[in-house]
Amino acid sequence: MTLTRSQVSGLLRDHGLAPSRALGQNFLVDPNTARRIVRLAEVLPGDRVVEIGPGLGSLTLALLDAGAEVIAVELDRRLAAVLADVVQGRCRIVVDDALTTDLAALAGPSTQVVANLPYNVAVPVVMRLLEAAPWVERMLVMVQAEVAERIAASAGDDAYGAVSVKVGYYATAKIVGRVPPTVFLPQPKVDSALVALARRPTVAVDPAIVPEDRLFEVVRTAFSQRRKMLRRSLEGVVSQEAFEAAGVAPTQRPEELSVEDFGRLARLT
Repeated sequence: MTLTRSQVSGLLRDHGLAPSRALGQNFLVDPNTARRIVRLAEVLPGDRVVEIGPGLGSLTLALLDAGAEVIAVELDRRLAAVLADVVQGRCRIVVDDALTTDLAALAGPSTQVVANLPYNVAVPVVMRLLEAAPWVERMLVMVQAEVAERIAASAGDDAYGAVSVKVGYYATAKIVGRVPPTVFLPQPKVDSALVALARRPTVAVDPAIVPEDRLFEVVRTAFSQRRKMLRRSLEGVVSQEAFEAAGVAPTQRPEELSVEDFGRLARLT
């Protein structure tokens, strides 16, 4: 069982609710897309899944039908009350903000996140999960297509930036599907995409050799002037000798460097 467009419209009408633009609420109203997300996430019976921003429960129901143990984190208390009616006690509902909630209290090891993330907080939520929730081994998130490209980009791609490097430090990421605006209520003005992330067994750069804060300070500084050569954007931070020792040409631009390249530079700063 999943929710159709008419059912979502009916729930909103019956409870006197309207999608909140401030909260980035675009409700999934296509059962086939909900089932597709669950399939791509490879959810199996008994899997523990955290869903962030469940809204009225379209994706939640598909996860439950697949046999998952679902913890749904919903910021909007009004929606959470409707969601409770929709799922009829089949999952745990946490009314809280994913950006501030106690992640350690949500779930234990071997947990994955499957979510249709609000556009306006997608990157901060993904980054917080990577940084502060080591129990999240896999993620399948639906986000704005442009954001998906930034999350999944590799060195040399047009969308590659500081976010891409930071994601690559913790995980591998790839776009596994595209989603049109027509499957949402209300319809956004942009396409969405599905991104699968898998946490690395260990981070890409050993923090015992290069502390995270030093690494990401070099990354931020480099990308703050992304169109400039590294010798300009990192002037005063990385010496000519450090470039040579790291095997990185000072004439390169930041979008050409992998997270490992940045790690070698940061080690020599």
